[in-house]
Amino acid sequence: MKEFDIKTKIYFGQDSLDRLKAMPYQRVMIIADPFVVSSGMVQHAVRRLQAAGKTYSIYSDVVPDPPIEKVVAGIGAALQFRPEVIVAIGGGSAIDLSKSVRKFARNVDPTFSARLIAVPTTSGTGSEVTCFAVITDPEKNVKYPLTSDDLVPDEAILDEVLVKSVPASVTADTGMDVMTHALEAYVSIQNNEFSGAFAEKAVEICGQFLLRSQADNNDTHARRKMHVASCLAGLAFNASSLGLNHGMAHQLGAVFHIPHGRANSILLPHIIEYNSEINLYSRSKSSYAPCVQKYCNMARILGVNNLNEVVTVHALINQVRFMATEMHMPTSVSEALPKLTKEEYEAQISLMAKNALQDGCTATNPRIPTEDDVIELYKKIW
Repeated sequence: MKEFDIKTKIYFGQDSLDRLKAMPYQRVMIIADPFVVSSGMVQHAVRRLQAAGKTYSIYSDVVPDPPIEKVVAGIGAALQFRPEVIVAIGGGSAIDLSKSVRKFARNVDPTFSARLIAVPTTSGTGSEVTCFAVITDPEKNVKYPLTSDDLVPDEAILDEVLVKSVPASVTADTGMDVMTHALEAYVSIQNNEFSGAFAEKAVEICGQFLLRSQADNNDTHARRKMHVASCLAGLAFNASSLGLNHGMAHQLGAVFHIPHGRANSILLPHIIEYNSEINLYSRSKSSYAPCVQKYCNMARILGVNNLNEVVTVHALINQVRFMATEMHMPTSVSEALPKLTKEEYEAQISLMAKNALQDGCTATNPRIPTEDDVIELYKKIW
């Protein structure tokens, strides 16, 4: 028996931040990225809380890939302030920190009952609707994906006003993260009809609006669409999980601090080729890996389907590469980190491969990878 459940109530569209005025909670702890505070973006929320006469505090000790000690510090702040609701405002790191703080604060003090509202300021992670969070152990250079229903936010607010000022490079990174979420969820061994429908719609929106949203900050319609696509992809992978692409990207982020969406984008063409077992030298055959038809479906949605499965999978790979290069994204590790030497990179490959295989995302990949497979893929992306 399978199950599909959407636990998060989603508010979206113009003025959806007004939910902060209407919500029934009076004591509010905002956890926000430092940039969200320093740029004044947090005032979009603060003004609404003040108008409703709510008591609030702002906690901004948030860093990318939140390390364990930041989670511990956030738990201390939450237990001291005792909010009725935590409002996470920011990218994936702020939301992941907020999820972890709420969950582990409950473990420390069972009377802690704060609700969680996620307000994403980037269109990429989908974290506002998922049961996943990622925290980092900086001493071991390892990212730990956490999975628990207790991590799922109670509400999500998708207001495009918060993504209008996002730099083009961040829009590109997060947009390709959406593509990767959708494609991996679609071919996951846990994929089902419901998650598949969300993934298909997310890819359709990316195909139409990602390049537009990256090229023009003032294209509010495109930004609104990508905000929704990010959430749809999050709903897809929350139900079906992800795959090797994310398992490997987590290690690139932990060891070399490559932004997550950028790492996913570099890997994605190679992972499609690996999973499908179709490369430049492949010829048509009578049967293919089960994920091939799904990749062909996505190619059709993007308008690049072709004569047969081999040509269509090639077309999908080329379209992914085109979208990345059109947005001036690096397509290799050496391009992303020009100061890194090949020797320094290759010295970390063996450990990264081992950790990628242990990553929870890798378990649902459509093709079971070996350590040698992962090592070879890491070498290919140099």
